[in-house]
Amino acid sequence: MKKPSIAILTCWFGPYPWYFPYFIHSCVYNPSVDFIIITSNTESIAGKPANVKIVNKSQEEIISTATQKLGFKVNIDYAYKFCDFKPAYGFLFPEIIHDYDFWGHGDIDVVYGNIREFMTEEVLNNHDVVSSRHDYITGTFCLFRNNQQMNTLFMESKDYKKVFSEAEHFCFDECNFLFLELQNGASVFDYPDRIQSMTYVVKKAEREKRLRAFFDFIIIEGATGKIKWDKGKIIYKDMYEAMFYHLIRFKTECKRPKILCPIPDTFYFTPKKIMSFKK
Repeated sequence: MKKPSIAILTCWFGPYPWYFPYFIHSCVYNPSVDFIIITSNTESIAGKPANVKIVNKSQEEIISTATQKLGFKVNIDYAYKFCDFKPAYGFLFPEIIHDYDFWGHGDIDVVYGNIREFMTEEVLNNHDVVSSRHDYITGTFCLFRNNQQMNTLFMESKDYKKVFSEAEHFCFDECNFLFLELQNGASVFDYPDRIQSMTYVVKKAEREKRLRAFFDFIIIEGATGKIKWDKGKIIYKDMYEAMFYHLIRFKTECKRPKILCPIPDTFYFTPKKIMSFKK
């Protein structure tokens, strides 16, 4: 039986960052997943594999498309605001995702391990939404079954029009900044006055048995060190395998941002740098 097909969509505007070659290198080792970058950047990408696909669109073009499809004027004045729109990518870009069983939103400040080792046929066949954390929907990687219900799921938030039309970033794709609360065991339903984020929407629909959601902690974040990338796998402390490493802190705390050339089959993340050998 054929594995369910997956496309990960990212909107990116501006030059590619210094760590981008590591993202590309990790995509090479996930040939059965397509990574689609929607961007106005036309620079060539060294070592780009066939499963990294570039769709050239300007920010203005996306704003126009979103305004037309949603039926009201959207506000995307700065690139980070695109995070709020991630759950709507399936609705906004049907021409991009139509051939896939699952579409997802992702980022390029990640280094992937073996995605299919975690996104198994059992997980995908039995769930409609897949998050890479146990406590909230993750903007950096979340999958949705490619159907009408999932592609319009964001509309079940009473706040989505407010989120999409105002300049403020609401962390709509995740949990409206309730990170610490949810990590410490609170429920998203404990905060009825907050913006109804995608965590709220998915949890509510799951509670009402209208979808099947998968939440598991399969991500590494922070500048922890002791992380090895080894021939397409991410290993923490030589003990735990993760699906990917999110560079959200590392990319700013790295003291020597450089690319190992060529990128070796095995390399290591310390809290402050990337090394080709282990101390």
